Amino acid sequence: MKFKLNGVDKEYEGEPEGSLLRWLRDEEGIISAKDGCSPQASCGCCTIELGGKSVLSCVTSMKQVAGKEIVTTEGMGKPAQDAFASAFAHNGGAQCGFCIPGIVMRAWNLVKKTPEPTQDDIERGLNQHLCRCTGYKKIVASIQDAAKILRTGKPSLPPAGAGGVGTRLPKYDIKDAVLGRRPYVADMKVPGMLHAALRLSDHPRAKVLKIDTAAALAMPGVTKIFLAGDIPGRRLQGSIIQDWPVMVAAGEITGYVGDVLAMIVAGTRPQAQAAAKAVKVEYNILTPIIDIPSALAPDAPKLQPKGNVLSVSKAKKGDAAKALAACDFVHEATYQTQWIEHAYMEPEAALALPEDGRLIVYTQSQGIYEDRKQLAAMLTLPEDKIDVVLVPNGGGFGGKEDMLAQSQAALAAHLLGKPVKIEISREESILMHSKRHPLRMEYKLGCGKDGKLKALFARIYGDTGIYASVGMKVLERAAGHSTGGYFVPDVDVEATAVITNNVPCGAMRGFGANQATFAMECAVDELCEKGGFDRWQFRWDNALVDGLTTSTGQVLTGGVGVRATLAAVKDRFKAAKFAGIGCGIKNTGIGNGMPDFSEVEILVRAADRVEIHHGWTEMGQGVDTIAVQVVCSETGLTPDLLMVRTRTSDNAPAGMTTASRATSLVGNALIDACKALKSDLKREGLAALVGRRYRGKWVCDWTTKPGYDTHGKPVVTHYSYSYATQVAIVGDDGKVAELIAAHDAGKIMNPTMFEGQIEGSLHMGLGYAISEELVMENGRPKSTKLRDCGVLRAKETPKLTVIGVEVPDPIGPYGAKGVGEIGLVPTAGAVANAFWAFDGKRRRTLPMKS
Repeated sequence: MKFKLNGVDKEYEGEPEGSLLRWLRDEEGIISAKDGCSPQASCGCCTIELGGKSVLSCVTSMKQVAGKEIVTTEGMGKPAQDAFASAFAHNGGAQCGFCIPGIVMRAWNLVKKTPEPTQDDIERGLNQHLCRCTGYKKIVASIQDAAKILRTGKPSLPPAGAGGVGTRLPKYDIKDAVLGRRPYVADMKVPGMLHAALRLSDHPRAKVLKIDTAAALAMPGVTKIFLAGDIPGRRLQGSIIQDWPVMVAAGEITGYVGDVLAMIVAGTRPQAQAAAKAVKVEYNILTPIIDIPSALAPDAPKLQPKGNVLSVSKAKKGDAAKALAACDFVHEATYQTQWIEHAYMEPEAALALPEDGRLIVYTQSQGIYEDRKQLAAMLTLPEDKIDVVLVPNGGGFGGKEDMLAQSQAALAAHLLGKPVKIEISREESILMHSKRHPLRMEYKLGCGKDGKLKALFARIYGDTGIYASVGMKVLERAAGHSTGGYFVPDVDVEATAVITNNVPCGAMRGFGANQATFAMECAVDELCEKGGFDRWQFRWDNALVDGLTTSTGQVLTGGVGVRATLAAVKDRFKAAKFAGIGCGIKNTGIGNGMPDFSEVEILVRAADRVEIHHGWTEMGQGVDTIAVQVVCSETGLTPDLLMVRTRTSDNAPAGMTTASRATSLVGNALIDACKALKSDLKREGLAALVGRRYRGKWVCDWTTKPGYDTHGKPVVTHYSYSYATQVAIVGDDGKVAELIAAHDAGKIMNPTMFEGQIEGSLHMGLGYAISEELVMENGRPKSTKLRDCGVLRAKETPKLTVIGVEVPDPIGPYGAKGVGEIGLVPTAGAVANAFWAFDGKRRRTLPMKS
């Protein structure tokens, strides 16, 4: 058949039912059409233009192409490319960028037909698209601006300025991402590259009797099949507890349906996938433990050697029982949250290749130095023989902290001595990676007649799944954030992480604070109803301020912004007919007795190129941009001179990109590095500094572990916190009409990125409140389709209003605090309270679909 691709004549003689997406990517090297969920047709990342219409290429067969023209972003033409790249960059319409090329293709098709599209036109046009980062608001603005540029021929936005801290500098490297030119791991190819696929367990709990690979090994293109016994070193992985097997061996018991039993390596991905299906496994099927009561039963089988309780975390101060007995008003209730799928648009992938005596691993991980450590243990290699290179990823939200694709790619490449890439499908991703914890929270909260909170007694239980991941830390955070943004003098909280055969639960944006804050905000509102207190005033009277303590006993000593955010939303809350309110606090830094650290290096590579080396993961939140802005502010260098690189061979170690800490840690480390650079620049020009390296670091090693004797030292659970108040307004139709978010960032480093982070958080938080849920049945997800996860689309997203508040932090760079997670901490509670204002019904279980 004959057709055109971006104006070039093409002939195709392959399978008529073959996927257009696979042909574009595998045969033509078109990387702008992304594979976010094929063949589910749920995300829109693969959108292209065919015969003048926008289509999803993952469900378009090659026979449908005959006689038509295919257009991708590569073939839009320079005026349209420039218009969309500029508009999305200046409006902040792209964060991780993975979904944006598909959205651009849809928008370009719309703009050609409707040169001046309305917000409604655009939102309806985006109905087939998902974005997990932005909340859509800035995408709509970007499309409208691109349309204006194409109509008038003139950019409508002023230049960003010098690029220092506080400016609206466009995100680093974002224009290439908008047009699909910036490669993600799955887009990468190297000569001689092989492809790997995985054979997963058929059962959540079963003894593996035999793994028969004979039929699979005989299939076309298959190079090698690896089993657990082929792993030369440590087979168990985990950043805290090493209990998650890279592969499960015959004779062992599977822990969940995402366990890997075999890895097939072949010449092409379809060959490897076909062979994986041909691996035959014999089992002795065992009854899975799928709920907390069953796991804690006295006669329950031990799912892990130490039993079915992963951890018990406590937050205690004073005598809560005695204080509650003296309270004038006491509210007692149980709150329940759900499993949540991260639903980042880019599924997991990794590429590994031997090169000059080292193993190079390209990854989208949230912690390249932790990856290197674990890969070295698995392969019995010195760490300096492994170079882990970060490829900026298509969203993470905590779900890419655990090792997944990188282990298998590294193992195969090392043992075969050849490049190997593995791409995890959307179905496999949902089966395999960790989720947000469902928590059962039993709260008993009391106050006096004066409306002052007196005590909280709470017992929290979380289903953490079969492997540890960071489950113990999530429950620790839930306990540490159990009183939310309020001062409660007497606290008795225990949070227990329980092991089951469900999918592992680990890090996800908010990290336990979301769940606890939902319970606390609902309990506060119900206590107000019981005592007849004004809901805003009650929160103001009990808000944390300098000198008061959190639930862990930490005395807050500067930069506490709860009241500033409450003041910012007061008028809107009071004026609304049906409104709910919620406050939030979220740690910056992992703390709890563990070190937070960052080392950086600034290398003057040439007279017109300065490299910033750091160890943090760029996943849409903008850490690379912040790094550029700090160096600009400290040295006077301009953004066009600066390049950012993240790989372990640069020796700029950092921890996991988690706990909203990257800005504060990399910012302080870069300020340290810039001291000498700035001094040298005053004496010499940049050209004279070529080859010089400037190192900096910042370490926090003074936090304390909750529940342990501090030997007279003050309790410091975290080195910093961020604060927020949110208001949800419900319309006369009973739907959320607007979310208003006042957030204390300490210092707003980049207003566009700050707004984008909060808008995206609000979108995610609203989904968490009303629609999102990964339903588990008998130890397996009921559905592995992205569309069934409940992520809200553009037309379902209400008006989002962000109010920036700056109460400087005494430790953060320029007074900055983390904002990546706090954005959705209060949302569910505010929404639940707004629904009560509308119909008088209390909702204590998420999601609130009724």
